[in-house]
Amino acid sequence: MNRPAAGPLSTPPPLAWRADLRQRFWRYLPLKVVGISGFMWVFFLGYFHTLRHPAYPVFEMPLTALDALLPFQPWGLVAYVSLWLYVGVAPGLLLRLRELIVYGLWAGALCAAGLLIFHFWPTAVPRPDVDVSAYPGFAVLQGVDAAGNACPSLHVATAVFTAIWVERLMRIVGAPMVLRLLNLAWVLAIAWSTVAIRQHVVLDAVAGAALGSAFAALSIRLSPWVGRGQAA
Repeated sequence: MNRPAAGPLSTPPPLAWRADLRQRFWRYLPLKVVGISGFMWVFFLGYFHTLRHPAYPVFEMPLTALDALLPFQPWGLVAYVSLWLYVGVAPGLLLRLRELIVYGLWAGALCAAGLLIFHFWPTAVPRPDVDVSAYPGFAVLQGVDAAGNACPSLHVATAVFTAIWVERLMRIVGAPMVLRLLNLAWVLAIAWSTVAIRQHVVLDAVAGAALGSAFAALSIRLSPWVGRGQAA
């Protein structure tokens, strides 16, 4: 008597990605929140130190033709400040404590590389072509994230680093294309916002994207097990 061929054993049940994402989100959630907050606090200590005590003359970044084509958009501030939520997405989707530590070390290395560049090559953006302080929220932004330490843009670098890791984790989980496109749209909005609100110029954003991409590629190549839920 003929029997029907068995289906592949590795086929996941429908919508299994939802359960996987839910498990990843709740795993070590308090630790993730505290760890990410502490990471940001330490980073800003180094950021403001290099900003307020430049070791060398500050170089003003040049404008390009593309800068002139991108108008000032005050509502871009929403996308800009969303970075501090966005950077928590990738570590928020990791399952193992060792994975969180390794990811944090790579993210720390990226930020340290940026601060090292700022130390030896302090940069700033030109004075904005509009009075940004006249818009709600910008006065606070100028006090928290002044337009120094410009190139490479660590805002863009950390966003791109996060985006590449989120894309990798979404592929591992088997998330639908709509979530992956949302991830792409978010990182593009953040990168655009840095120029649109005059915190950076185009060259800063391009350099930041290159730095973030390099560290993401290196971290994935040297730590391929991170994100797979394995303790390898």
